[in-house]
Amino acid sequence: MKKDYKAIFFDWDGVITDSVNIKTDSYYDMFADFGKEVQEKVKQHHLQNGGMSRFEKFKLYYKDFLGIEIDENKVKELSNQFSKLVKEKVANAPFIDGAVETIKKEYNKGTILFVVSGTPTDEMKEIATNKGLAKYFREICGSPKKKTPWVKELLEKYNLKPDDCLFIGDAMADYNAANECGLNFLGIKIPSCKTEFPEGTVIKNRVEL
Repeated sequence: MKKDYKAIFFDWDGVITDSVNIKTDSYYDMFADFGKEVQEKVKQHHLQNGGMSRFEKFKLYYKDFLGIEIDENKVKELSNQFSKLVKEKVANAPFIDGAVETIKKEYNKGTILFVVSGTPTDEMKEIATNKGLAKYFREICGSPKKKTPWVKELLEKYNLKPDDCLFIGDAMADYNAANECGLNFLGIKIPSCKTEFPEGTVIKNRVEL
């Protein structure tokens, strides 16, 4: 792995803050009216599909686990409810070991930094601001746009070569975005991370290059 990159793309949950379990518990709680079996299916899917947007998840959970097709208004209602459950908790979540130090070090070196998250863009910007990190990122990007289109757009916008860039993530959605766009990848695997990355993936338990 290189030591110097022109740009680094960061996921947020599980990479910058230890907030994966907060969202897992919130998804679980939101399906309490449908029983433990449904709650466990929701929990396991969420744990195995980090980085997937909540908009996609709610549609899938209702369709596959409840046999209910929901429209965009219902998806928005559920997303807003979820946001209220998690926003304050995520804002108060502890940082992943090494994350802040790496962000500040790379920023001071002149590296272009981005956040590319599955969290809705406006919410992600608010959380980054509340954590005092927004100023370090050139752009903070989230759902409903998926990660691969975001990465492609940012590469083109800032005239970046993929091999000069690194994606740091904790989920297969992050790995896939990096792989599809030709970026280098660093997997972060803390105890709450259930992702099994492909063999040969560079993995660390703290954020450092």
